[in-house]
Amino acid sequence: MTECSRSRQDICDQYCPNCPEKDRLREKLLEVAGLSELFKVLGDETRTKIIYLLSEDELCVCDLADILEMSLPAISHHLRLLKAMRLVKYRREGRQVFYTLDDDHIVTLIRQAQEHYAEER
Repeated sequence: MTECSRSRQDICDQYCPNCPEKDRLREKLLEVAGLSELFKVLGDETRTKIIYLLSEDELCVCDLADILEMSLPAISHHLRLLKAMRLVKYRREGRQVFYTLDDDHIVTLIRQAQEHYAEER
């Protein structure tokens, strides 16, 4: 808690506009700058499902469309957004394109979210 102690009504007992602790906390905000964009991308159920499937196996657009029962253009649209956020990468094999996760960081994030969601309340 900062130098500003809180009363029972959650209102500061004293206002401290030049409190050094507030400046330190403002600087800490830079550490999370841009993260909301990542969460916006993952906030879509289909994109989360694509990430999850790609954490299990390398897949082409046709496979993803078939598994998710969606159109090829819809899957391609989601993959473009995921590529733009550097969450997935692709490789060509002849005319076919296969997608995988760019790295394991996103898998860790998904697994942590699964664990949190599964916790008993």
